[in-house]
Amino acid sequence: MMSCVIGFETTAAIASSFPVSSVTKTTSTNTHSTLLHCPTRPLTFTSSSSSFSSRTILNGSSSTRLASIRCFSVLTPELKNTLDKVVTSHKVVLFMKGTKDFPQCGFSNTVVQILRSFNVPFETINILENETLRQGLKQYSNWPTFPQLYIEGEFFGGCDITVEAYKNGQLQEILEKAMCS
Repeated sequence: MMSCVIGFETTAAIASSFPVSSVTKTTSTNTHSTLLHCPTRPLTFTSSSSSFSSRTILNGSSSTRLASIRCFSVLTPELKNTLDKVVTSHKVVLFMKGTKDFPQCGFSNTVVQILRSFNVPFETINILENETLRQGLKQYSNWPTFPQLYIEGEFFGGCDITVEAYKNGQLQEILEKAMCS
């Protein structure tokens, strides 16, 4: 997923048109525009610097004129290289909200408790400390939520997948294999 900044010539019905995390209004000398930052909205194009102009978005009976769309990836080559090094330098890495000693999310806590039940060493990275890391990881793993578990450099899954693999015995097999390699 990419982050996108969307500029509108009018503001009518914007809030109901797009799920956004924040709305910032800006005013120039000639026009009034609203910028929407939507970090998790999937886009239908892949270019990191696409620009479209004068498109109309319909919202019920009203319409909004789209001025431009600029998209950029939070996952820079530097961040990707760093993440590659982190996930390959440890057998088990959990990107989570909080730390293994102080989880700040029930889902993160669940995965920590599962990993502790196997008595395997694992590293945790607190994604709440860095918004760029948090957004970049979503692109890196192509997974929108946290926690994110990596085993032997490969993305394993989030909480639901980890719980299911724990219940059916698959996680134990994978972790045993990882610890023996």
